[in-house]
Amino acid sequence: MVTFAPAPPRMLTENQVYSLLNYSENQPAMKYRIEKQDTHAVLSLDEENLNSTIAPGLKSDFIFLNQEGTRNLILDLSNVKFVDSSGLSAILTAHRLWKDTGSFVIAGHLQPMVSKLIEISRLDSILTIIPTVSEAVDYVKMEELERELKGGAE
Repeated sequence: MVTFAPAPPRMLTENQVYSLLNYSENQPAMKYRIEKQDTHAVLSLDEENLNSTIAPGLKSDFIFLNQEGTRNLILDLSNVKFVDSSGLSAILTAHRLWKDTGSFVIAGHLQPMVSKLIEISRLDSILTIIPTVSEAVDYVKMEELERELKGGAE
């Protein structure tokens, strides 16, 4: 019987990781804005469709933001008119990434198709959805303050 030893892990520099996450010849550039603050980041998606074309890049950016140390993420979906299963998967990825370390909030007035899909899939029971970005920022700050108070009480 022949056995093969696993190859040693290859370490990538920060620039190489960033390049891997943000470069793809086969996918169009995703349109979004990120505003970073001390306690949170707001990612505003400037796309009408959150689908299989956009979702993989969005997941990668979520992972990058999380590993970069962003404690709380607000995802502004105001401009999104359609979400498919890949888009829902990206949203759930962000929810899982921030579940134990901070807050993940969906913000903005959701378009009817997006709102209906979230309700049908029953994700409205696990996701935090707030009507405006400014209210979401206030919510995140309150959650951050609550975590600090709980941490000081222990």
